[in-house]
Order: sequence, then C-alpha cells, then structure tokens
Amino acid sequence: MSATTTAKPTRWPWLGAFLAEESRAWLFVAKSLLAMYATAWLAMWLKLEQPSTAMITVAVVMHPHSGMVLAKSFYRALGTLAGSLFGLALIALFPQQRELFFLTLSLWLALCAGGATLYRNFMAYGFVLAGYTAAIVALPAIGHPLDVFDSAVMRVSEVLLGILVAAVFSDLLLPQRLRVVLRQSARSQFAHFIDFVRESTGGVLPRVRMEQAHLESVRAAVHLEDLRASVIFEDPEVRTRSARMRLLNQRYMAAATSFQSLHHLINRLQRGRDAVAQALIALYRPIGQALSVPAPEQHEPSILTRRLRACAQTLPAHAAALREPFDEPAARLEFDTGAALVLRFADELSDFTAAEASLRSDTLRGSVERVHFRRGNDLAGAAVAVLRTFLTMIVLAAFWLASGWAFGGSAMLLATIFAGLLAASPNPIASAARTLYGYAGGMAAGFVAVFFLLPGSDGFAMLIAATAGLLLIGPYLTTRDTLPGVGAGYTLGFVYILALKNPMVYDPTHFLNDMIAQLAGLGLSGVAFMVLPGVTGTQWQRRRQLRLLRAQVTLAASAPLEGLAWRFESVSRDLLQQVVVHTRPDSDESRHLLAWSLAVQESGRAVIELRQDLSGGELPADARAAATRALDVVATLYRAPDATRWQVADAAVLDAIHATPRGASVRRHLYQLRSALRDEESPLVAYMPTPEVAHAA
Repeated sequence: MSATTTAKPTRWPWLGAFLAEESRAWLFVAKSLLAMYATAWLAMWLKLEQPSTAMITVAVVMHPHSGMVLAKSFYRALGTLAGSLFGLALIALFPQQRELFFLTLSLWLALCAGGATLYRNFMAYGFVLAGYTAAIVALPAIGHPLDVFDSAVMRVSEVLLGILVAAVFSDLLLPQRLRVVLRQSARSQFAHFIDFVRESTGGVLPRVRMEQAHLESVRAAVHLEDLRASVIFEDPEVRTRSARMRLLNQRYMAAATSFQSLHHLINRLQRGRDAVAQALIALYRPIGQALSVPAPEQHEPSILTRRLRACAQTLPAHAAALREPFDEPAARLEFDTGAALVLRFADELSDFTAAEASLRSDTLRGSVERVHFRRGNDLAGAAVAVLRTFLTMIVLAAFWLASGWAFGGSAMLLATIFAGLLAASPNPIASAARTLYGYAGGMAAGFVAVFFLLPGSDGFAMLIAATAGLLLIGPYLTTRDTLPGVGAGYTLGFVYILALKNPMVYDPTHFLNDMIAQLAGLGLSGVAFMVLPGVTGTQWQRRRQLRLLRAQVTLAASAPLEGLAWRFESVSRDLLQQVVVHTRPDSDESRHLLAWSLAVQESGRAVIELRQDLSGGELPADARAAATRALDVVATLYRAPDATRWQVADAAVLDAIHATPRGASVRRHLYQLRSALRDEESPLVAYMPTPEVAHAA
C-alpha cells in the first residue's frame, strides 16, 4: 500500500455545504430563542411592565456574528437614551397641547428617519431607536402626563435589559467572531492587490480590466472599513489596532490610485509615444521583480517591505538612465511625469506592505498617523425621507385626534419603526410588503399561542413549551437570503402581539384591535413610499451621486490641504460604492459610472499633489497664478462638464505648463492633468472637439 493516500472526494458535495449552512442557521436560532426567553424571565423577575419590549429588543439586535450584535446594541442604547430624554421633554413642554405635541413628535421622528438614511452600518439604528423610543415613552403617557417619567424608566430598562442579554448570549455562547472575517478579508485584500500589481508590471492594462480592478479596490476599501467599525465592539485587540487598520486602508487606497494613474498614462502614451511608454514599463518592471519571491513568502509583508524599499532606492538612477535617449522637451516631460508616478507608487506600495506587517506583528511599536474614512452622503435623499416621515406621522396623528381611535398609538409606533428602517432600502415598497407578510404571519401565530396554548399552561417552562415551536420560525427565516424581511417581520409580529406582561392579560377584543392597528401602521409606512417614493437606488439619485462624485475634484482643488488626501480617497470610493451597487454589472450605465470614477481619481489626486507642491515650493508669480487658474477651471469643468469648459480647462492647463520653469515638480502634475483631460477613453471625450474642429483651430 502506498504511504500517501489521496483524499477521497465526497460523493455528495452539496450535502456537506447544506449541512454546514443549516448548522449555522440553527445555532443562530437556538441562541436567539435562549436570549429572548432569558430576557423575558429576567424582565418578569425584575417586575418590569412589558417583558415583550425587552424581547423585541433582542429580536432586533441579534445577529449571527457577535461583533454585529455589540455594534447594534451600542447604537441602539445611545438611540434609546436620546429618545427617552426627548420623550420626557416633549411631555413636559406640551402636557395639554396635543396639536403641538404631535407636530413636534412628528418632526422629531422625521429628523430621525432622515438621519437613518445618512449613515451606513448600525449607526442608523441609533436614529431609528431615538425616534421609536420617544414614541413609546410619550404616546402611552399622552393622557397621563404625570406618569411619563415612570413610563420612560420602564421602557429604557426593558430596552437596555434586552441589549445586555443579547450581547451576553452572542458573545459567550458559541460566538462566531467577526474578527476572523475581518482578518481573512484584510489578508485576502492584501494578497489580491500584491498579485495584481506583480502580474501587471509587464505592460499596459486594457481599460476594461482597469475598471474591474478599480471596482474591486472600491469594494475592498469600503468593506474593510465596515468590518472594522463593527469588530472594534467585540475585540479589545482590534480596538488597539483600529488606527493602524484605518491607516492600512488609506495606504491601500492611495497606492491603488497611483497604480491606476500610472497605467492610464502608459496606455495614453502607447497611442502616441510608444518609446516613452516602453521606457516607463522598463522603469516599472523592477517593482514586479521585487514582489516576485518564492511562493511561501509571496504575501509576507515584512519581506516584501524590505525588497520594495531596496527597489525604491535604485529607481532614481534607473530612471535617469532610461531618460537619456529622449532629447525632445515634450518627450522628457512625459517621461518625467511617468517616472514620478512610478517612484510615488513604489513608496506608497512599500508603505502599504509596512502597515500590513505592523498589523501582523505581535506587539505594536510607536504611534501612527491618524486618518479617518469619510462617507459621502446625499442630503437631498435624507430630506425626502424627512418629508415623507413627517407627512405620514402628521396624517396618522390627525386621524387619531379626529377619530379618537383608542389604538392610534399602536399604529403610530409601527409606522415610526418602519419609516426609518425602510428609508434606506433600495426597494422600500417590496421590503414593506415582505415585512407585512411576515408580520401578519407572526401575529396569526401569536393569536394561536395566546388564546389556544398559553391559557392551559402554568409556569415559565410551559410558556417556553407553548411558544418556542412557533417563535423559532422567525429567526430561521431570517437566515434565508431568499426571504429578506419576512423573518424579521414574523419575529417582531409574534413577540409584539404576544405582549407578555406582568401579569399576563387575555383580552381577544384588545388583541384583534391592536393587531389591526399594527398592520395599519406598517401598511401606511409602505403606502407613504407610493405617495412620496424613496430615492435610494433611483435614477435621480444616481445622477445626483454622479455629480457629487465629480464634485470631489472641486473639493480637491479648494478644500484645506490638511487631511484632504485621505478624505478625497475615502469619500470618492464611498460615493461610487453607493451608486454602482444599484446598477446592473457590466451594463453601459455601470461602465459609465466607473469611467467617471477613474477620471475623478486620477484628476483629483493630481490636483492635490499639485496644490501640495504649490504650497511648499518657490515659483515665479506668473507661474503660480497660471497654475492656480488651471486648478479653478479644472474644478469648474468637473462640477458641470461641457465642451466650452473643457476647452477653457485644456487651454489653461497648457498655459500653466508653459509658464512653469522646466524641472519643477508642478510642471509634471500639470502635464498629468492635461493628459487626463485628453484621455480618449475617459468620459471627457464627449466634450472634446472633433479632429476636424481641432485641426481647424
């Protein structure tokens, strides 16, 4: 028999994947049920009025990964405290003036819904909870203002109890650590970028491949920041390394932009001055050689850092030798521009690998530069969410006041919750419909539990036995990607209508009226999106975000230089990620957005580098004035591109090049800017004069 044996392939590979997925799903279901029932028991033991509120909190914050639970819990706690304080203030200000009370509450809820649309991750939960908690504190006490403080204490206690129990169960009971996902994602991003650079040093890259690489870099940068923002809640080690992780991401984005700018320049020179392009490729090739190490060490950052820094030291002499054959001033300027990009990219790539090596080391040494990942937000979308929520709440409040509807408070509470949650959905009407189906199913199951199973049970163990079989359906459906929103709706509907209280009350009339009110509130929040549609993912928003993306060049040309580089890199990528996620991959629209993003990255970075050189260098007054005017007109072109502005920008940059002394670094940045303006593969080609017009001019 051979000493080595090969692993026998599994007969049914799909079965292993299915069982692994099901085991993770049922682990989440078990943890969710245990957390909800433990919360209910503690709420009853502590004699809180509504254990169901604490259970709802658990249902909302539970997540398969513990870091996600802790992040949601943190922001939920902040929102709860803020909403409670506002609810107290509202009752204190308008104890008898119901019209002013509802007007102010509706405005608060609308602002919270608008805030929820401006923030990604779980920060949005803080705004949703700030609105929802103010409603659950103030609305029940509207007829009994003297009881508002006791109501606020009870609601906050119930919510915080649910947050605490969910965090404990998620973190201690077979936790699925998000830090593992973060580590794997960061190392995969590092390895992918290193491999891509190594394989790309042999020549030019097709435009389509550059667009794909840019989209991958955008997704990787945003995903890494999203994970880091959540993992810091579960892992103290990640918290201590958070600043380094941000710096790593920033260096990755900077290196990716330089990489793209260099290849854009080489591609353009291939179409005009191939000799200069080949010289730049020869100058660029040693970087690939520095990254070419034996397979076990290909992704070892400490080794790559040493090799890249040694390579960077040899590049200036290599560039000087490659520059010698070029006698024409124009060819030398082109080579100098490309060589500066090669040197910058080598330095940034070695900084990137050094940051990765620092993160992988067991001990942290010294401090690092503080950078932040800024988000790009569209205030118009938030304004629409504010208006929609305000009108919804006002209509409900007016109907409540005019009709004296006893269950109007339940309708407003449900409308409050889902007005904020649905505001950021790309398809809010479909999301509302799916949630409504799940919510109705959960309430039907709750009716069976309350009036057929619970009355014959005695004790907490029997409570679990009577409800667990129906309750577990919701968490299980939450794990199914094919049914988004249905599982969450089912769980909320079941727990909300179950309405565990101290003591328990069985009132079929109250139950049915409350059920109708809740469905009406949830349905109205969906109808509101029909009257005033959401803007997330719409063509209107995509056009606005494209304008915001182009405006980043204006930001690069006018904002204070301190912190501008990392602000530009992060905001421009976040804006592209927001807009491209709502377009069909490889469609004309997606390609158009990617083309504009590449143009913005190259021109914006060139503008920032130009401004930095202008701020520190000595230039003649006329050269400085010409460069400043070039910056202004390029910013104007990107803010509102048209043929006239393109011609003005092209002429202004050319004048600045002629006015700048030879050898000045400002001249190289100006040439890169003009080369980007004249790129025949960029979206600016639509504003360039036709060859016949250009020849006549």
